[in-house]
Amino acid sequence: MVDKFLIEGIYLSYHIIIADPQSECKSSAIYVPRDEAFSAIKNLSFSAKTVYSVLHAVVPSLETALISSDLPFPHFASINELYNVGVTLKKLPSKGLSDLLPRIVKAIDEMSDNVMQFEIPDAFLRNSFFWFGDDEFARQTLAGINPYTIQLVTEWPLKSKLDPSVYGPPESAITAEMVEGEIKGVMTVGEAIKQKKLFIIDYHDLLLPYVSKVRQLKGTTLYGSRTLFFLTPEGTLAPVAIELTRPPMDGKPQWKQVFRPAYHATDSWLWRLAKTHVLAHDSGIHQLVSHWLRTHCCTEPYIIAMNRQLSAMHPIYRLLHPHFRYTMEINALARGFLVNADGIIESTFSPGKYSMELSSVAYDQLWQFDLQALPNDLISRGLAVEDPTAPHGLKLAIEDYPFANDGLLIWDALKEWVADYVNHYYNGDPSLVESDKELQSWWAEVRNVGHGDKKDAGGWPELKTTDDLTHIITTMVWVTSGHHAAVNFGQYPYGGYFPNRPTIARTNMPLEDPTEPAMEKFLDKPEASLLKCFPSQLQAMKVMAILDVLSSHSPDEEYMGKYAEPAWKEDPNVKAAFERFNGRLKEIEGIIDARNADPSFKNRNGAGILPYQLLKPFSEPGVTGKGVPYSISI
Repeated sequence: MVDKFLIEGIYLSYHIIIADPQSECKSSAIYVPRDEAFSAIKNLSFSAKTVYSVLHAVVPSLETALISSDLPFPHFASINELYNVGVTLKKLPSKGLSDLLPRIVKAIDEMSDNVMQFEIPDAFLRNSFFWFGDDEFARQTLAGINPYTIQLVTEWPLKSKLDPSVYGPPESAITAEMVEGEIKGVMTVGEAIKQKKLFIIDYHDLLLPYVSKVRQLKGTTLYGSRTLFFLTPEGTLAPVAIELTRPPMDGKPQWKQVFRPAYHATDSWLWRLAKTHVLAHDSGIHQLVSHWLRTHCCTEPYIIAMNRQLSAMHPIYRLLHPHFRYTMEINALARGFLVNADGIIESTFSPGKYSMELSSVAYDQLWQFDLQALPNDLISRGLAVEDPTAPHGLKLAIEDYPFANDGLLIWDALKEWVADYVNHYYNGDPSLVESDKELQSWWAEVRNVGHGDKKDAGGWPELKTTDDLTHIITTMVWVTSGHHAAVNFGQYPYGGYFPNRPTIARTNMPLEDPTEPAMEKFLDKPEASLLKCFPSQLQAMKVMAILDVLSSHSPDEEYMGKYAEPAWKEDPNVKAAFERFNGRLKEIEGIIDARNADPSFKNRNGAGILPYQLLKPFSEPGVTGKGVPYSISI
């Protein structure tokens, strides 16, 4: 078998070596093996063109349209003008951009100035105050674009695992009295933990080591954070407290403070500012960990190992190939313009130039293969326990958890299809799996080479039986399909109005080392303090333009289970299994529609609430907030 990756890699390396064997140089072209690059048709399609056009035309034009890159929005009305008035750009270099980017550039007058108007995001269109409420802040932890970080509180008091000699006292400042006061004394903290009523988004230990570094960068700040929620009798979450922590630095001791929902004016504005910091943290973790790391990045070793170890005629290659299509190419594009040094992520998200380092640390601390399977992920976060009598074999800690409820439907359908396929080719015979040298070499390379720094860590299943193979493949293809769809295609619907998901917090809390002039400014004009904390005008518009493209389905999108691969049609049994898979996905569409129409599901139904459709299998082109493609191709 010809090792095409190795041959092409040697060719590329040869040209680099003869240039200068002692140095590295930044290249505008990131190598992608020929058989992993976009096809000619894909290169001419909507998705490829829009990404390149936004990066090469719209973003540079935005950068030259503003007097200063640091200017905040002067008032909320100026944010709304982005959608109904627009921003005037210098002449865009790409003709016909309005046809290519119909959502981003709504009105361009070719005879005069170029006016760019953003499409009103669906969430804002339904309720222009959606971003302001605590109920929506909490709901989006279960039905937003980052449903992967909320976890059950199992121990009290909350305590950091970081070295106290470096980062200060590990005990949280959130006390039992604070929690019991917020939940009106309906139960004690101990009772709430026992009844699985307390949940947390805990970015304290992951972010705290970066606070001092990030604060040395211009125009950004950082805290370690904890956000605590209480599960109400209605099945919704209510925010209870936010704790922000600064470690000892610059000769100052550790600073930490707890902020709670409030009715007094000053405390209410402090709470809104604290939420802004937490949302910026969540935006960074979403983009760098839940999205880039866990889908785009960690899938690459599977793709490379498949091409190196499995023949194109191997049945498992044929099963995996549509789930890996175009991922290497889109990742190369991301490395060139999005996650690169001084790229979109570093210039618009809180971690700044430490973004990729933070993503790598998260890989080291948090990633393991078995936890990429949806049921295992839910169990690991305390959001589910095994229960053979419950649907999907799991009992959810929060019954109305839209991501989990819909995701488990997709997971089960995927697992059934993969099992039918695997059992057809291996006849349920473990000896055939163990004796398949290509298959065993593929799995060994995934673990020992592709994820080599994790090869001795836990979480790697053995590959001995058809059940093992089914679970491994289902885990991989869930990540490329359901997981990626859940964290990607809602980015503009929820983040297109950036106050709902600010990507950066630029100013410290007023109560941290307060000065009299700063406090006077805050007390006199708290709205101005909030706007100054938000991303700058340039940062906000750059992110909005990128999110619009990343959230969009191209007209040639390949939705999982919609059409069978040619190889799958050749065998009647595989063809029949695929048709069952297709039929099940159509049933899931109806189930999700029914759930969204059911008023008893308060986390996906209600006045002004955006229905949860991110895991609806199929979609029309554009930014729709639904649709599950086979692969990570945008």
